[in-house]
Amino acid sequence: MYKPFIKKFKSNLFCLSALIFLVPLAGAEKFDVEQEIKISASRQAADLKNKIFSYIDNVIITQGTLKIHADLVQVITQESSDNKIYIAKGSPATFEQTLQDGSPINLQANEIRYEPGMNTVVISGNALLRQEGSEVSGSKITYNFATEYVNAESLENAKVETVLQPKNKSELPKKIKGKQE
Repeated sequence: MYKPFIKKFKSNLFCLSALIFLVPLAGAEKFDVEQEIKISASRQAADLKNKIFSYIDNVIITQGTLKIHADLVQVITQESSDNKIYIAKGSPATFEQTLQDGSPINLQANEIRYEPGMNTVVISGNALLRQEGSEVSGSKITYNFATEYVNAESLENAKVETVLQPKNKSELPKKIKGKQE
């Protein structure tokens, strides 16, 4: 009875412990959310009553350092809060942004759900997160820019995979390199 729960718990615990060793993720540039959003696409349609805007074919969204590329993007405005949800779909759809420490983060998946009001991005379907050569892949990856929390999950018979790249010798501090030479 508890075996599936323990198996899933161990899988998530392993994933989270592996992510601790991943190059530290820093929050997204704060100025990005204060900049204008530009959306370009081959076509666009709108359901004004329900506040759903659809951008179709060759969609590119930019906001500061943030860039989303997709085949289809729906922008849904929530009535209660006026927050927007961006749902991007593609083969794959991509999301890239420069973090506060200057390093880029790249995400790709069949679907990207970006909620700037919640500081989250959820990628699902062949999900892949890349940063500074290291990678995490799984069925679904959730990243919170404010808390710097990453959660990766896999389907029942699959595994989450993490590939960690070692620091290059050329990146070692000069004092340490001087002692080795």
